Amino acid sequence: MSKISQAFENGKAFIPFVTCGDPDLDTTAAIVREMSANGADLIELGIPFSDPTAEGPVIQGANLKALQAGTTTDKIFDLVKDLRKDVTIPMVFMTYANVVFSYDAERFISTCAEIGIDGLILPDLPFEEKEEFQPLCDKYGVDLISLIAPTSENRIAMIAKEATGFIYVVSSLGVTGTRSEIKTDLASIVQVIRENTDVPCAIGFGISTPEQAAKMAGISDGAIVGSAIIKIIDKYGQDAPKHVGEYVRSMKSACVSC
Repeated sequence: MSKISQAFENGKAFIPFVTCGDPDLDTTAAIVREMSANGADLIELGIPFSDPTAEGPVIQGANLKALQAGTTTDKIFDLVKDLRKDVTIPMVFMTYANVVFSYDAERFISTCAEIGIDGLILPDLPFEEKEEFQPLCDKYGVDLISLIAPTSENRIAMIAKEATGFIYVVSSLGVTGTRSEIKTDLASIVQVIRENTDVPCAIGFGISTPEQAAKMAGISDGAIVGSAIIKIIDKYGQDAPKHVGEYVRSMKSACVSC
């Protein structure tokens, strides 16, 4: 069984995201440890990329700062090795297919398994092209996380049936970023998912407040937050870890309360 399933054993899951290397890797390490200590159930670690097509301006900016600070894939692998000395909750990488290709897909995925990365999210990888990576993920026991968006429509059941780890339900069309209101009929999407798989699903894109997190966790098995956390890091820089920890605690509490 996937280790990622553990993230959904403590009631509704809260899944925070951080871009590795923004503003520097030492701060990222401290942020991840604060997230873990304050109730995060699974953590998404973003590997920065020069053309992050799924991201809005907030996370695009974080990618740029991380790259300008000299963040590389190898340095992030070293970061994870260090984190795994004491962080035991599931962690997944979120990046782009080109990052994996350019590193060499087998070397990348085998290293993920070796250092304790449990899954891989590639938002620019269409479901129909997942065979580029799926056999390697299966070989090394790394879950290739499926994304289901409002545009998936008649493909939802097909994607759900083949999903592993958890399913990332994209709340809205467009790129990542905080939204004042999420209007998509997510309940019907989740219903189709649940009719076709026991793999848990969590909703991301646009969630920033405890109220939104509670609502999304009420519909699904958890809530995913990225841009709102990057904004905290932008505001506090190297002093951000404790503020991110407080935010994660409030969001996990909201998820559980639903």
